[in-house]
Amino acid sequence: MPESKDTTARFVAAFNAHDEKALHELHSDDIKFNAPGGFKATNAKDATAYAMTWLKAFPDGKMTVRTELTSGPWVVQEVAMEGTHTAPLEGPNGPIPATYKKVKGYGVQILKVENGKIAEARIYFDQLDQMSQLGLIPAPAAL
Repeated sequence: MPESKDTTARFVAAFNAHDEKALHELHSDDIKFNAPGGFKATNAKDATAYAMTWLKAFPDGKMTVRTELTSGPWVVQEVAMEGTHTAPLEGPNGPIPATYKKVKGYGVQILKVENGKIAEARIYFDQLDQMSQLGLIPAPAAL
């Protein structure tokens, strides 16, 4: 379904441009959004705020789609995310002060597109790897 792929491509472009207005317009008003840490959103405002939280903390943040699978309204993307943590990252336990460390991580987003908007989003990424790269927890020992 070309509409699904086109919509998710516009989402990635808006994310990389840090375009809050475009991100908001691409989320459906009643989106079902889930992300690590128990974050849930049921409206476009909160789903957009989640993306902007990351983009504010990583102002050079970029997402690169490495692999993409499309089936009807569903798009599954394996993504690489990278950026430099130069501002506080707001979290459920309070802000994480800027570490000024560059991080690169991988994740998956499962997106459902309806009427040209993202109606469902499930985001997965390795939180421990991210915290380790930021220097907040020790790096895992080599096997």
